Amino acid sequence: MCSVISRVKPVQRALASTLRLRTNADGLNYAAAQSRRFCPGFITGAQPLWVTSRSYCARIATTDGLLFRQLFEVESSTYTYLLADADTKEAVIIDPVLETIDRDLKFVSELGLKLTVAVNTHCHADHITSTGPMKKRVPGLKSAISKLSGASADIHLTEGDKIPFGRHCLIVRETPGHTDGCITLVTGDQTMAFTGDALLIRGCGRTDFQQGCAKRLYKSVHEKIFTLPDECLLYPAHDYLGRMASSVGEERKFNPRLTKTMEEFADIMNNLNLPNPKKMATAVPANLVCGLQD
Repeated sequence: MCSVISRVKPVQRALASTLRLRTNADGLNYAAAQSRRFCPGFITGAQPLWVTSRSYCARIATTDGLLFRQLFEVESSTYTYLLADADTKEAVIIDPVLETIDRDLKFVSELGLKLTVAVNTHCHADHITSTGPMKKRVPGLKSAISKLSGASADIHLTEGDKIPFGRHCLIVRETPGHTDGCITLVTGDQTMAFTGDALLIRGCGRTDFQQGCAKRLYKSVHEKIFTLPDECLLYPAHDYLGRMASSVGEERKFNPRLTKTMEEFADIMNNLNLPNPKKMATAVPANLVCGLQD
């Protein structure tokens, strides 16, 4: 028994040292990150040096036979998600970004996938989508977005619609509040949900432009996302602190905004006083036409 304990203690000391180092580093970046945390596309101050190397992450999907890749775009801190049926190779891409179209299509090619649908969780204000240009390069690819977004697409989605790929599917839940056309995409077995800007990790999308409404967002999150199983993994459209996933149970317990009452939440959201995303003037018009600019 004593020999086992003696072997464990050095490991514990090493782990504690690593955690202290990470805590110190997080503290240095916290102030700058706070100003960007809920403002997609708005960047101030120095960014963590490691961000530029985080181009993608291969995570293990909890659904059997599902291939999953989490991809990252540095300038807008946007996550793009690639999901595919491991057997049929049919694939769906969520929130692709114009600047990373070559990278994304390279993954599709290398993995031997057949990309069928490119879907946006809403009409983004901080970056231009690559769905339109991607359609020109991938025969048969269809674009999709919420009907309530007002944007053009091959498929206009509404509550309960399904996006099939092989024997898997994504089910649409309308989650307006950040914009009218925000949707959350939930896997058929409810083990994963792609929340766009409606729900971020320990945060949420802002509500001060593009039809934003704080009370509507609060209701959307509580009725359409927090009603999913606690263990359901949540994947947002953005994160500015290097976090890649959360869960329904975590956000219901720890989200500093959405654990408040609706009135408290609305007061917080109505007094953020954030500048507009720096690409908003060009991104919104472009995204209304599937990212195809004149």
